[in-house]
Amino acid sequence: MQEASKKEAKRIGFAMVGGLVIGLAIHALGQGEWVSYVKPLGDIFIRLLKMVIVPLVFSSIFMSMTNLGTPEALGSMGRKAVAYYFMTTVIAVLFGLILVNIINPGVGADLGTAGLQALEGDMAVAVSEKKGLYETILGVLINSVPTNPAEALAGANILQIIVFAIFMGIVALYTKEKAKPVVALMEGLEEMTLKLTHGIMRFAPIGIFVLMMDVMAKSGTDAIISLSKYILTVVVGLTCHAIFLLFVASVRLKQSPLYIIKGVSAPLLTAFSTSSSAATLPITMTAVEENLGVRKDTAKFVLPLGATINMDGTALYESVAAIFIAQAYSIHLTIGQQVVIFMTASLAAIGAAAIPGAGLITMSIVLGAVGLPLEGIGLILAVDRLLDMFRTTVNVFGDAVGTIVVDSFLKTDEIGQKEEVNQELTN
Repeated sequence: MQEASKKEAKRIGFAMVGGLVIGLAIHALGQGEWVSYVKPLGDIFIRLLKMVIVPLVFSSIFMSMTNLGTPEALGSMGRKAVAYYFMTTVIAVLFGLILVNIINPGVGADLGTAGLQALEGDMAVAVSEKKGLYETILGVLINSVPTNPAEALAGANILQIIVFAIFMGIVALYTKEKAKPVVALMEGLEEMTLKLTHGIMRFAPIGIFVLMMDVMAKSGTDAIISLSKYILTVVVGLTCHAIFLLFVASVRLKQSPLYIIKGVSAPLLTAFSTSSSAATLPITMTAVEENLGVRKDTAKFVLPLGATINMDGTALYESVAAIFIAQAYSIHLTIGQQVVIFMTASLAAIGAAAIPGAGLITMSIVLGAVGLPLEGIGLILAVDRLLDMFRTTVNVFGDAVGTIVVDSFLKTDEIGQKEEVNQELTN
């Protein structure tokens, strides 16, 4: 299985590089419209991945809890996962705030109003909603509880699906005999969706090649050059956080950083090319189980939760972007306002949908919290798709590291419990 995963990662890597080179060549020739003929292949690939997300998340969360055996074990795993995700998000935002204040990418920037025309339709509606810190917290809590589970499933509201699956799993733990038919159904559904995911991934190189080619053929290098300091700040911040996560994973797994990177190379490359942590979820689940030895029950619970609430890369990006916009408009932000950005970016990232471009939606929350002009989002639209690829990769890597950390702590707890039992028997 590991050998097959390595071959898959190589094919995805070659496809990504090929799409990058050919996309830049098409842009240089001024023939970007050519890509529209093959772009549907990339769209179909993403839709196929998204097709399995809802049944996989629901069945995986449900089965992971029923396999834990007791409600107490479920509570232990949940507390550890949420604590890890919250701490790493806070650290990511700190990285962003420190770097943006050192580099000052927006100072002296003369970007005019480039990109403002892109604020149309749904995006314009989304960024016009100003929300403060209190509203952000309240909104996440209230919106996590589904009023209609069928609607949550149909609308692919992952946070609500997770909450519903958790409730159903808890009930199943207390009614084991009556729940047997439902458990058998969920077990079969989970197995089928995993098999389907493996089949879809055979087409990953084609879909990723087309997606990468489309991005580069349309944007080229123009936008990258004009916002180079801003891009540098975000990428350096994301790199620092990724190195921190890699160190944590290496310590907890007791393996070399290279071993860990090889183990999750396929989901990281997929995340980079699709800009969707949700679409990458099935691939991440397979990678951590088969390549890094994370137990299935841990992966099935922690990863779907992480894909919903763990947005380290997005939180870092939003904190950098908010201060960049303030600098570009020559607006001085006090320490207090930067603390508000710190808190709001950490919380707003939790509500960010695991789909391409969701960071722009939650950006309005961060800007609104400190009174910055929402029109400033237009300044960064030109390179958002490019940076979305980087921050999604960090999001997915953070999810994978989360499973390693939680699983290692659970194993430590189990060893401790066995030692206590042995001591009692000896006495």
